[in-house]
Amino acid sequence: MIAAERVAGAPISWGVCEVPDWGHQMAPDRVLAEMRDLGLAAAEFGPDGFLPADPAERARLLASYGLRPVGGFVPLVLHDAARDPLPDLSRALDGFGGPGAVVVLAAATGLDGYDRRPDLDAGAWRTLLDNLRRAAAHAADRGHRAVLHPHVGTVVERGDEVDRVLDGTDVPLCLDTGHLLIGGVDPLALARAAADRVAHVHLKDVDARLAEQVRDGRLAYTEAVRQGIYRPLGRGDVDVRGIVGALESSGYQGWYVLEQDTVLAAEPPPGAGPRDDVAASISYLRGGAS
Repeated sequence: MIAAERVAGAPISWGVCEVPDWGHQMAPDRVLAEMRDLGLAAAEFGPDGFLPADPAERARLLASYGLRPVGGFVPLVLHDAARDPLPDLSRALDGFGGPGAVVVLAAATGLDGYDRRPDLDAGAWRTLLDNLRRAAAHAADRGHRAVLHPHVGTVVERGDEVDRVLDGTDVPLCLDTGHLLIGGVDPLALARAAADRVAHVHLKDVDARLAEQVRDGRLAYTEAVRQGIYRPLGRGDVDVRGIVGALESSGYQGWYVLEQDTVLAAEPPPGAGPRDDVAASISYLRGGAS
């Protein structure tokens, strides 16, 4: 379905997350070794502190596992007029190294975690869109491409919020097939309607029953992750094949990053744990059984 050299991994699939008290955090050597052994071509960077801060050291570490650098997730508060996001963005980019990385921006709430979020007034939306444009221009000045990641528990989650970004800026999207579905957006419809605005892809599959509970406020997002809202590709309710087909037919040439966010209670036994779900997703993308 997708050439292997365009499939990357993300540390969150191994439970490595920027949220305080998210769960057990696996060490980089094990995560990167399992990415390599599964045949992934590249890796996103993960949260601050997971990989070395020095870009040359970071690049050497990834290369020692045969992994190319993709870029990374950078949550920024964009809607607060009293808070300039560019210094935080600059600090993040200091670790990205040479040009060509993808800067996966999220419109953070300013709160810890993804279980609460405010609704923005018109003024806050103007500030968000202006700061998003500024952030993308700043990343471009440093040789990187910024994308906006609609994400559960941020201030760009629902369909109307995605539309405001598409209509109010020319910043491309990270099409995250799971977060979009949980937020009430059909990711296949978006892939078809706005293919020219998709510059990065996070592939997830989702249990639609749990997604509906999160959307309705009956279940907190973090608890839904603990309960397995994210499934290996082909084992949930996202039309992954349809989405990939729509993007490929539109000429998309970017990365497909495998992400099944997980919360770990403890270190998995050797040869088991999150790697099994990632292996199942890779098999699916290669045309194997779901």
